[in-house]
Amino acid sequence: MSYIATYPPLLPLPPTYLIYNALVKSEADLQAKSSMTNQNSIPVVVNGACGKMGREVIKAVAQAEDMTLVGAVDKTPQLMGQDIGDVAGCGPLEIPVMNDLEATLVMAQSQGFPVMVDFTHPDTVYESVRAAIAYGVRPVVGTTGLSMEQIKDLAEFAEKASTGCLIVPNFSIGMVLLQQATVQAAQYFDHVEIIELHHNQKADAPSGTAVQTAQMLAGLDKTFNAAEVEETEKLAGSRGGATTNGIHIHSVRLPGLIAHQEVIFGAPGQIYTLRHDTSDRASFMPGVLLAIRRILPLKSLIYGLDKVL
Repeated sequence: MSYIATYPPLLPLPPTYLIYNALVKSEADLQAKSSMTNQNSIPVVVNGACGKMGREVIKAVAQAEDMTLVGAVDKTPQLMGQDIGDVAGCGPLEIPVMNDLEATLVMAQSQGFPVMVDFTHPDTVYESVRAAIAYGVRPVVGTTGLSMEQIKDLAEFAEKASTGCLIVPNFSIGMVLLQQATVQAAQYFDHVEIIELHHNQKADAPSGTAVQTAQMLAGLDKTFNAAEVEETEKLAGSRGGATTNGIHIHSVRLPGLIAHQEVIFGAPGQIYTLRHDTSDRASFMPGVLLAIRRILPLKSLIYGLDKVL
């Protein structure tokens, strides 16, 4: 689903970051650390293992003392059967690249309490996550582009299966802090726009992080950017996509970018800008490893890294 100007605006909320927080069984589910985390190595399957983010996850998991890589799934034909450690550039790991997700999930079931990290594509992520839940493998999802309907369906499925699922639009701790600062600032500003900038191989727009940020602002139950003139777009989409509460989101796609976001507040005589820049995908890995550890005691779907910090 796209949210540019010619498409329907973002869905009215309560926002997903609040809706799915209520699905946690108890406050202890968020706070407690599973005893298995300390006693046993966490088995990890990486789906989309040969992509840019997937390779970073492979390296991070391989270096984590409390995790064991047990599967690497990817659809790149020329890499089938190759050692994923060699593909990722961290040395042999004796884990071949496979293209059969379900077979890998079945194998992972026998490894204890497995986790699947998914960095794939918006067109396939829903089926991959649903399959993981069905096989009792806890999904940590970094792929964006899931619709609200798909997230709700996955939440219901995870609830019935009593299986934890984490959907995280952005694994950067810095972005979580930016979003928290955004909510605070929005209580004092009535005009705000969001600009997100990503590499030109990103398939969905706007980014899941920008959508999540707008949803968090919608939780304040106020309307932004009251019109002072009747706007006319001479070029369709030039004002970006508009949410139901008046927030415009602008997407930029260029080679050389990784992941960046600005939230710009305006008021008479002042501009307040919050910005987060990513210069290396390794910056997301502390959040990914944290999510893998924190998902073990969960029994339902959680949306957003901030819920498990």
